[in-house]
Amino acid sequence: MKRFRRHGHESHRDRLKQELFQFSKTVEHGFPHQPSALGYSPSLHLLAIGTRSGAIKLYGAPGVEFMGLHDENAAVTQVHFMPHQVEMVTLLDDNSLHMWTLRAHKGLSELLEIGRFMLTGPPGAPPSVTRVTAVLAHSSGELLLLGTEGGHVFVVEVPGFRELEERNISLDQVSNSVPDDYIGRRNLEHVEALHENPTNPSQVVIGYGRGLMVIWDLEKQCAIQHIPATQQLESVCWTEDGSYILSSHSDGSYCRWRVGGQDETEEEEEEEEKSDIPYGHFPCKAITKIVQLPTTEGPPFLLFSGGMPRASYGDRHCITVIHRKIHVALDFTSRIIDFFVIRDGPEHTGDPSVLLVLVEEELVVVDLQTEGWPVIQTPYLVPLHSSAITCSQHVSAIPLKLWERIIAAGKLQNMHYSDKPWPIIGGKNLAPDPAQRDLLLTGHEDGTVRFWDASGVCLYPLYKLSTAPVFHTDADPNDNMNQSAEGEWPPFRKVGCFDPYSDDPRLGIQKIHLCKYSGYLTVAGTAGQILVLELNDESAEQTVEAKVVDLLQGQEGFRWKGHTQLDVREEPVQFPPGFQPFTLVQCQPPAVVTALSLHSEWKLVAFGTSHGFGLYDYQQKNTVLIKCTLNPSDQLALEGPLSRVKSIKKSLRQSFRRIRRSRVSLRKHHVNNPTKLQEANARLEAELAEMELAPVQRKIEARSSDDSFTGLVRTLYFADTFLSDSSHNTPSLWAGTNGGAVYAYMLRLPTVEHRADEPVTAQPAKEIQLMHRAPVVGVVVLDGHGAPLPEPLEVAHDLARSPDMHGSHNLVVISEEQFKVFTLPKVSSKMKLKLTAVDGSRVRRVGVAWFGSNRTEDYAESALVFLTNQGDVHVVSLPHVKMQVHYPCIRREDVSGIASCVFTKHGQGFYLISPSEFERFSLSTRFLVEPRCLVEAPLHLGSSNQHRAEPDGATSAHRTTQHREDAESAARCVMEHALLNDEQVLQEIQKSLEGDQMSFLENNVKKAVV
Repeated sequence: MKRFRRHGHESHRDRLKQELFQFSKTVEHGFPHQPSALGYSPSLHLLAIGTRSGAIKLYGAPGVEFMGLHDENAAVTQVHFMPHQVEMVTLLDDNSLHMWTLRAHKGLSELLEIGRFMLTGPPGAPPSVTRVTAVLAHSSGELLLLGTEGGHVFVVEVPGFRELEERNISLDQVSNSVPDDYIGRRNLEHVEALHENPTNPSQVVIGYGRGLMVIWDLEKQCAIQHIPATQQLESVCWTEDGSYILSSHSDGSYCRWRVGGQDETEEEEEEEEKSDIPYGHFPCKAITKIVQLPTTEGPPFLLFSGGMPRASYGDRHCITVIHRKIHVALDFTSRIIDFFVIRDGPEHTGDPSVLLVLVEEELVVVDLQTEGWPVIQTPYLVPLHSSAITCSQHVSAIPLKLWERIIAAGKLQNMHYSDKPWPIIGGKNLAPDPAQRDLLLTGHEDGTVRFWDASGVCLYPLYKLSTAPVFHTDADPNDNMNQSAEGEWPPFRKVGCFDPYSDDPRLGIQKIHLCKYSGYLTVAGTAGQILVLELNDESAEQTVEAKVVDLLQGQEGFRWKGHTQLDVREEPVQFPPGFQPFTLVQCQPPAVVTALSLHSEWKLVAFGTSHGFGLYDYQQKNTVLIKCTLNPSDQLALEGPLSRVKSIKKSLRQSFRRIRRSRVSLRKHHVNNPTKLQEANARLEAELAEMELAPVQRKIEARSSDDSFTGLVRTLYFADTFLSDSSHNTPSLWAGTNGGAVYAYMLRLPTVEHRADEPVTAQPAKEIQLMHRAPVVGVVVLDGHGAPLPEPLEVAHDLARSPDMHGSHNLVVISEEQFKVFTLPKVSSKMKLKLTAVDGSRVRRVGVAWFGSNRTEDYAESALVFLTNQGDVHVVSLPHVKMQVHYPCIRREDVSGIASCVFTKHGQGFYLISPSEFERFSLSTRFLVEPRCLVEAPLHLGSSNQHRAEPDGATSAHRTTQHREDAESAARCVMEHALLNDEQVLQEIQKSLEGDQMSFLENNVKKAVV
């Protein structure tokens, strides 16, 4: 009977697990790592970014995001949207072309790859013949023109990727039509640019690397005009009225050429008249892209990238914008990938409105219609790494009042941004409004803390706090990098916020703790500095008092070899509205702060370093407690992070000890079988190699007490619980160290009336030494019901029920190797869950989370969530500490990703997948933040395309497609092409596609026939 009952209980528990837990990676926040290509669809209002790792990301209105990944591990070099369609084509640096579509499925769009293609030349031809260098998506939406390194232009029909051999433009055809007197006719080099005539789609200009440009008629299959430029060509632009072609060159010049109606001599004169080197007579860098756009009244806008004087400003990344008498060289923070201009009007034919520039480290959007051309704040794609991220904290369910005050302080910092609304507005965001307001706080290397709205799909910047003004640094506060000197040439203007250089590495933020109820914030840095800040809606001038805390407690024989402390400004400092520091604690020695905890109800802050921990009363500005945890053999703890070099001798000694210990244990277990012995030795050697080179660790049951950094404080925790006896609860502070020790201190707080006068006192109450001496990474006290104690002030704000103080409390100590539960106040061991001894993994990050059922609104559980050095996330039940679920999350080689992970209170998490991007994941079935969006095909209502001539060879299917008023999704589009063309064409398309694409078309045809 018992067995049946247990089985029934287990099946019920398994059902509950399915209702509570589910792992998914939901969205990537931040800026794509190593972007390599940019595309824009004026009809869809969507932006596409390709990366060097083969990812393709689409962005529309805030909340509208899609991501795809090419199977090939190759960089995306070009992205082109098909005009007035939901398809786009990507070119990779392995010379493959890929067709993507946004297909609707269950009311939501998804980005799918529907075809791939690679040009194949004649047998024996060199690879350069088919190496694609330029792509033109023809305005008909049916053709791709592919210019190659060999100088040929291939015409390919899409979406089936069928090469139209009869319409290809060979290099011989072009060479034979070039005038004899053109100096470079024998070697035109590669096709550098392809551009369509805006007024006649049957004409395209082919720009060759040597400089020659040929206007080719796609219908008559012949050259109409030759433009004999002699400088190396970089880019081509055809003016909107079709009367001029602009070319830019490698010597920093650009030329304007009249189209049609002139002989060659006049053309050469035209070159002489219109050639211009904007930035002087000294050698200049290439102008890599040039664009000229008309305005309804007045002269056109001229924009080009590059062209700077090579010797003086060759290292600048600039885009020049010229309009009327305004001439500005926008100076960007990193290398320019590409740029485009968004124009007014539904057909994207009005005045230039916005310049959008993708550089290597950020996206910059410039308002071209507001005086001064200010920058527009981006709602997404914000460079999280504008200064390197050093730590982070997530705070759930922010009260509305605090939220509004943070936003108000942030708005005052953003006065220099344009008021123009965000111009990328494609798609519909169908995700429900966030259930609560969440903050993600990131600490940075330059001493700043940035506040992000993490409630939804977009990680939006709200406010930035800088701690540098408190200290004397090398930076001059009067420096203003944005303003160029009067009369300077070129007329530079700094744009962008990416600034990875820190004035002083000691400013780096290491720990953050925000109390959402009181508005108090504490941040700790690299040089042992702890700042306590309060939110103030007005600016204030005040002096920050520093309290020095000696964590060594006067011990002799120790000399700090690391960096010095930061010098605090003695004079008053003007702080803007927002979080303002009012007190500072300086640890001695000035080592990195490794643990931090704030209790705003008791007005206490606890801090720890590699030397010990302290407790500070920030109301009375007094030190309550100092405890030195330094082990006499901890010489490394005195060297500091900037000068720490691990002893090779010691490392080898420890390795040999482990080998010896393991061999002894093997002998004890009488491993007589030689095969087993060989297997054990091989396994030991493999584990030893992993131990030194990767974050995967061996199973180690006990550690030596002379291991380095045993005194380093890993965790600090405040709790109101039972320490002296089971009838009187008392405030307490718990500290866990790297050597497996847990210290508990009983705190005596004065009554509210005497809180400002009487001192807070702390006395040692308990001390636990874990036998295996593994680092303690977390401490949690459970109340009588087995629930974790609520946060400070949470009960006072009626946001949590009061903890049960009648039943006995339990203490959960989480070490890297196991979870151990102790009873309070006796501190006797109750139960434990081993981790390292079972699978060899170690706990790296731990948090308490609340999981709600997706079936029953009123059922929820609290649990421990942790991440191991193997990159797996686990959920452990409370109070019984039993393993519930585990999922692979991060690659185990990604040490920085594992170290950056932070958990939320509702079962979600963030970790850095690159210096500039957070991956968001969820372990909960109820709390999920992911993009839910729909992109509909644009209505192509008779634009100028309707009166354009059809190129020869266009089938009836193409004409139908071109003139249809409501384009369907990509699957439907492919299906129409397949059905409306004859059977022979369909077979050719199928032959040209690879495996999965062929089955995709066949399935669609079958469905359509049915």
